[in-house]
Amino acid sequence: MKRLEEIIKLVSEHEKVDVNTLSEKLNVSKVTIRKDLDKLESKGLLHREHGYAVLNSGDDLNVRLSINYDVKRKIVQEAVKLVQDNETILIESGSTCALLAEEICKQKRNVTIVTNSFFIANFVRGYDSCRVLVLGGEFQKDSQVTVGPLLKEMIQTFHVHQAFVGTDGYDKDMGFTGKDLMRSEVVQYMSAASDKVIVLTDSSKFDKRGTIRRFALSQVYQVITDAAISKQNVASLENAGIVVNIVS
Repeated sequence: MKRLEEIIKLVSEHEKVDVNTLSEKLNVSKVTIRKDLDKLESKGLLHREHGYAVLNSGDDLNVRLSINYDVKRKIVQEAVKLVQDNETILIESGSTCALLAEEICKQKRNVTIVTNSFFIANFVRGYDSCRVLVLGGEFQKDSQVTVGPLLKEMIQTFHVHQAFVGTDGYDKDMGFTGKDLMRSEVVQYMSAASDKVIVLTDSSKFDKRGTIRRFALSQVYQVITDAAISKQNVASLENAGIVVNIVS
């Protein structure tokens, strides 16, 4: 719903917004705003304190979902067009990937999502239109994902057409970069198990550089991002043969 996205955007910008202000800005009643906040709070996107909607704090996916939420929704609306009914896909952990999983479950039928993310499995638990297979392995409680050798063995039993992944950063020489070695290994396993790797990321990640390579540019088929990406970065991607899809 567009109004929910507007609420997330306002709270993300100001960190704390009172119900009266939201009601006035969005031109709906305070009762409607409170119902909207109930929905957003149930998803962990924000919480309420003494009549205010407050951005969650901490370094977890609930917080990351709130950051650039409207941009991520646009990226996801474009990415979901690539997925067909009855398809099996790989989805990596990450906030944009979680929103993609939800949109797939809303729009598509009988899609099987193979993921290492317990967060994503829980995020879409209310939908009956898609099936989720969670890969086992060593559990990282902060990111709510599985990693390690057992996960590698499990991924090798699959081969899919498309794998959707995120990124922590970018470097024109290193490619797409990350912060965690074991999670970066996971995306390498996914690359080997898929025909096409599609990176979903808001343009802010192109201004950051992680310490670990997640993907070389040669491993990526397509990037979906927003219009704030620089022309130089678009050129470096396209020169590497990557399809660049920019959402407005």
